[in-house]
Amino acid sequence: MNENFIPVSEMPLGDDGSIYHLHLHPDQIADNIILVGDPGRVPVVSSFFDRIDTKVQNREMVTHTGEYNGKRITVLSTGMGTDNIDIVMNELDALVNVDLKTRTRKDTHHTLNLVRLGTSGSLQSDYEINKFCASTYGLGLDGLLNYYGIDDKLHEHDLLNKVLEHLQLPSQFARPYLIKCSQPLMDKIGFDMIQDMTATAPGFFAPQGRKVRLPLVFPDLPDRLSSFRSDNKRFANFEMETSALYGLGRGLGHNTLTVCVLIANRVSKTFSEDYKPYVQQLTQVVVERLCK
Repeated sequence: MNENFIPVSEMPLGDDGSIYHLHLHPDQIADNIILVGDPGRVPVVSSFFDRIDTKVQNREMVTHTGEYNGKRITVLSTGMGTDNIDIVMNELDALVNVDLKTRTRKDTHHTLNLVRLGTSGSLQSDYEINKFCASTYGLGLDGLLNYYGIDDKLHEHDLLNKVLEHLQLPSQFARPYLIKCSQPLMDKIGFDMIQDMTATAPGFFAPQGRKVRLPLVFPDLPDRLSSFRSDNKRFANFEMETSALYGLGRGLGHNTLTVCVLIANRVSKTFSEDYKPYVQQLTQVVVERLCK
C-alpha cells in the first residue's frame, strides 16, 4: 500500500468531499486564519472584512472567508479546549497538504498563518484587566501533544524543566509540554502587546484552580504559576487552547500565535465589567495587521 495514502477511517470526508468536521473544501479557506472559540464571535470578526465570500457551519465550527485590504482572510470558530483544537488543526492542515480526492499527502508543503483571538485570565497583579496579551510560549497541562511524534527539537526542554521544578505538579497529572510561538507572527501582530507565557489547562474550573463544590487536588497551581520567574519570563495568563495550537502548528509546519484580552485577574480576584469593546478593538488590530 502507498504509505502516503490515508484510509477513510483515519481521515473521514463528508458526502460532498469536504473535510469531515469543518465541512470545508480547500478553496474555502485563506492562508491567513483567525481562530476564535465562540461561534458567535465569527460574524463579529468577519464584520471587519471588506467582503465575505464563504459562510459554512457544522456544529460549533463556523467559518467565514472573505477579503480585507485586498487579501483573503478566514475566521473560524473552534469551540473550547485542546480537543477541539486537535480536530481543527489537523483538518485545516489536510485542506492544504493532502489531496482529498486521492487521499494522499502532497509532496509540496503549504504553510498557514493561524492566530487565535480570545479572552483569558491574568496571572500577574501588574497585568491589568482589558489589556492585550500575546503568548510567547504555551505550557500544555492538557497532555495532548504526548500522543504525537513531534520532533524533539520543537520542544523547549530547558525552560520546561525549570517550570516543572518550580511547579512540583502531582504525579497523576499529564506530562506537560512547552512550545514557542511563531516569532514572525509575534513581530507582525503582538509587537506592542504584553508578551509572556501562557498556561493551557484541560478545563475551566479545577484545572485552573477554581473551586465551586468539589475539592481541588492542587489548589496552589495558580499561585505557583504566578510566582514563576526565569530570565524575565513569567506566566501572563491561563486559558484552554494555546498549547495545542502551538504544538500542532510547530509539528505540522504552520505559523501560530495567540492574542487575548485579559478579562479577569486571578491574583486580585477581579473580572472585567465590560470586555466586549476591548475584544472589538483587538479584533480590528489583528485583522489589519494579519492582512498588512
